[in-house]
Amino acid sequence: MLPWKRLLRPLTALLLTAVVAVVPAATAHAAAPSSGWNDYSCKPSASHPRPVVLVHGTFANSIDNWLAFAPYLEDRGYCVFSLDYGQLPGVPLFNALGPIDKSAEQLQAFVDKVLAATGAAKADLVGHSQGGLMPRYYLKFLGGAAKVNTFVGIAPDNHGTTLDGLTNLLPYFPGAEDLLSAATPALADQIVGSAFLTKLNAGGDTVPGVHYTVIATKYDEVVTPYRSQFLTGSDVHNVLLQDLCPVDLSEHAAIGLLDRIAFHEAANALDPAHATPTNCASLFS
Repeated sequence: MLPWKRLLRPLTALLLTAVVAVVPAATAHAAAPSSGWNDYSCKPSASHPRPVVLVHGTFANSIDNWLAFAPYLEDRGYCVFSLDYGQLPGVPLFNALGPIDKSAEQLQAFVDKVLAATGAAKADLVGHSQGGLMPRYYLKFLGGAAKVNTFVGIAPDNHGTTLDGLTNLLPYFPGAEDLLSAATPALADQIVGSAFLTKLNAGGDTVPGVHYTVIATKYDEVVTPYRSQFLTGSDVHNVLLQDLCPVDLSEHAAIGLLDRIAFHEAANALDPAHATPTNCASLFS
């Protein structure tokens, strides 16, 4: 990688962070405000009749992953909820480390709780990183397709990751893969060719009745190669961030944590009837 590109990426991240901080709420899409983030008294409006459940990524939690995107959706009139999942005993703060199929069961219970509280028939899901992968297990094996209308994955590792080839070294270290699986099952589940991914992707990437959107960045250094994030199916919209804004240099973390261009495209997926073009100017929308 050229040195100037190494410098531009963190600078872009800082710029995006600054914009999130200074763009006033008045620039948000005009809509009736929601009752709050994780406020179970929030009732979906006629314009946004489904609550949105946000699903964090590996090592993250229900708050830090969504400090920018949850308010972004709230300002647009959505009821917004987020959950913690995949906790390991004795490991505070860092979540999404337990077996992914068990995390999907936690998501199942959480969606049921949100639907019961809001009175909605279905929810929409938006997930970042592992959060863009794990819900697919819920949709495919735990009855989630009947309760979810739209699923947006931001930088998901849908077909696993090689972590730039580092995981290819595991066979050269006897016992390393078993240790990895025992210590952090979710990481082992996300490696290309894992038993979890083989089961999840057998018979097709998607299930009928759910609208899928995947938003990826070509600068992703975690889910590699980045095109492995894309899904195949009859109701799938795969989006490369740089096709929307060529100068957007967000990598794996930034695209989910603070990139308003990615946020705009996710909002389009949640409300396609009122979608507007996503481009570099969406940074200020």
